[in-house]
Formats: sequence, structure tokens, C-alpha cells
Amino acid sequence: MLEKTRKKIQRKIRIRTKVYGTSIRPRLAIFVSNKHIVAQMIDDQAGKTLGYVTDQVITEKKTKSEKAHIIGLKISEIAKKKKISEVVFDRGGKLYHGRVKALADGAREGGLKF
Repeated sequence: MLEKTRKKIQRKIRIRTKVYGTSIRPRLAIFVSNKHIVAQMIDDQAGKTLGYVTDQVITEKKTKSEKAHIIGLKISEIAKKKKISEVVFDRGGKLYHGRVKALADGAREGGLKF
């Protein structure tokens, strides 16, 4: 367990050294826990969150991956309202599969470019 946590922290640090969000192209950061998933667009220059969505607002009975896909669609709707078409994807040290991939696919389907 200790080795797994250490590798996740290393991945997170490696990603954050390369990924930086601006007001034109914000960082799409995700947080995945065992029960929930949260996506937020962050302008790192100003230090502000431009919008966020969590799966706790979804009331229908869905699987976790289906909820992640819906979250991706909803975050892309928020981006369209703020006239944002491109983002930088920050997977937060998680591997790109499962719920992370479902959220990214939903965001791309909604019109965001990574």
C-alpha cells in the first residue's frame, strides 16, 4: 500500500510540473475517490476555479463510469457558457482508464479539446 501511494504521488508531481492552466486554456483537474468524482476547471494564473461539477448532483441510478461520463458532458457545458473550447487535462496522478477515461471521453463528446 505504501508503494502504491508513493507511485501515485510521483505521477501527480510529474503531471503538475508539465500542466499549467491559463484563462484561455484552463486546467481540467479531476479528483476520484472510491465513491465520488469531481471535475473542475482552474485558471492557475489567477488562482481561480472557473467551474466545477460533482457526481453528487446526479440523482439517477447509474454506475460510477456512467456518472463520470455525465460529469464530462456537464463540465463541457459549463466551459461552453464561459466560451472555453480547449483545456489541459490533469488526471491527478490517476491512471488513464476506467472513470478517468469515461470523464475525458464525455468532455470530448461535449466539445472540449485536450
